[in-house]
Amino acid sequence: MPKYGVAPVTTRPDGRAPDELRPFAFARDHTAMTPGSVLVSFGRTKVLCTVSLEPDIPRWLKGQGRGWVTAEYNMLPGSSPERVRRSLTNGRSQEIQRLIGRSLRSVCDLQAMGERSIIVDCDVLQADGGTRTASICGAYLALHDACTRLVAARELAAHPLGDELAAISVGVVDGEARLDLPYVEDSAAEVDFNVVMTGSGQFVEVQGTAEGKPFSRAELDGLVDLAAAGIARIVEGQREYLATPPPALSPLR
Repeated sequence: MPKYGVAPVTTRPDGRAPDELRPFAFARDHTAMTPGSVLVSFGRTKVLCTVSLEPDIPRWLKGQGRGWVTAEYNMLPGSSPERVRRSLTNGRSQEIQRLIGRSLRSVCDLQAMGERSIIVDCDVLQADGGTRTASICGAYLALHDACTRLVAARELAAHPLGDELAAISVGVVDGEARLDLPYVEDSAAEVDFNVVMTGSGQFVEVQGTAEGKPFSRAELDGLVDLAAAGIARIVEGQREYLATPPPALSPLR
């Protein structure tokens, strides 16, 4: 499993520099039953992203010749120290899966998909901060693999994904701007941001909140710049992953 990033010693709990990502990795075809499956890890956070295809689209899209991409997100039992109950999607999960779906659609040509739906399931196996941003990074790769295989099988005339997609968290902890927050920092952050961008440097979504004292425009710009630099490094890792195309679908699928 390839890993990216270095780790100079600093005062952060895990020894990283303020502008350093956790070691991250993408493992292709972690499961064998879907056309796209990626296990993504950022430090101790691990998310399994899998793609399912449906030959149908939402009723309000019928007759338009366009497809649909959406996502579901859940934390599994055992993903955190306190057991997460199996239940219907809660408010937090709904908010996160809508974010993932919006992000994926931002780089996808729905017209090129034809009238089919693609659902990307993001199941958190282990949560240590940044689960939604890790989900977006892995979901993009799982979706890309699935579409590459559809093109190879001549079920799609052209690849619908036109740009990379990645996301990362940033925040202010103890007065210091930090990149890619684990839970111990995220839970203590004075300012907390999630940033989603394309590989070409365009913004998809910026979610930011002051947990206490408001932040300035200069602090906002600094956090966004910090996130953009981190996302650029993630995109390098995604490009390395995609440099090797996925193998053909096996008979098991």
